Amino acid sequence: MFCARFCVTLPPMTTIPSDVAISVVTSTYNRASLLRRCYESLCRQTDKRLEWIIIDDDSDDDTQKVVFEMMDSPQAADDDAMSGKALDDVFFITYMRQPHGGKHRALNRAAKMARGKLFLVLDSDDYLADNAVETIMKHYDDIADDSRFGGVGALKALFNGRVVSRRGLDGTYMDASYRFLRYNLLRRGDMCEVYRTEIIRAFPYPEIEGEFFAPEALAWNSMSEHYMLRYVNQIVYYCEYLEGGLTDHIVEVRMKSPVAAMIHYSELAGYDVPFSQKIKAAINYYRFAVCRDRKTRVRGSYQGRTLSRPPKIAWYWRWTRPLGWLMHLRDLKHLRR
Repeated sequence: MFCARFCVTLPPMTTIPSDVAISVVTSTYNRASLLRRCYESLCRQTDKRLEWIIIDDDSDDDTQKVVFEMMDSPQAADDDAMSGKALDDVFFITYMRQPHGGKHRALNRAAKMARGKLFLVLDSDDYLADNAVETIMKHYDDIADDSRFGGVGALKALFNGRVVSRRGLDGTYMDASYRFLRYNLLRRGDMCEVYRTEIIRAFPYPEIEGEFFAPEALAWNSMSEHYMLRYVNQIVYYCEYLEGGLTDHIVEVRMKSPVAAMIHYSELAGYDVPFSQKIKAAINYYRFAVCRDRKTRVRGSYQGRTLSRPPKIAWYWRWTRPLGWLMHLRDLKHLRR
């Protein structure tokens, strides 16, 4: 993965401390100019028991150079990666470059590399509150021995401080699964979900040949079958939605990765969620199923299973197919603007 000039001059493999509390994971593509903001927020953490894993999705800008400038003497690490102490602080940075495959593949790889108890996804254009690690670990320690809990959730805010979630939490904290909070209590808007790393490894994203996106909610929904989170009424994460990012073009992105979208919506239609949410899921299933090239065989994997065909949805949802077609036609009209 790395050019030979690095490999021949490197010292022995870096040893990262075993007492890492949180693995902060950033998947990045051509965002070299923004990574330093992430880095500085990690340096400001009041609790330094963290590592930063950066998966470079085959950027063609100065991402690798910028990351190496943040490291003190990069050294060979596991999984064809490079690792070193942060230049201005005590935590370790691990950097790996992968062939272009999308954020979901990056997260699957990072999960195998992560050494922290918890796994926090930090997008390259965002940053953490100075006390994020301290806040998360404080609340995690309260539920660490309770097998019903998979981790901790907290609030995200825009850079101006406005909370992203359209409805706040009730009280100091709320114990609920991601799915119940989102679909039953209708708490809309992104939050920061921080799961135990071992759980993240157990629920990998589907990797479909020729597709470069899978909804993060796909994994969160699956985890909700087994675990809830302690959602705390505190801001730990600051974000912005940049033009040209995934959020800005989410419909088009899903249209180009229809099998992953079909997996997400077929599963959602079968979960214990309000009937109205099941209907929406079924409509969206057919909305994106239309985008699949039926002449091309599905090749991929999902949670240890080999996929050779797209997922099916229960027969009694067929009445929603025309509505899915209408949504697809609306999408096409929107894309032509």
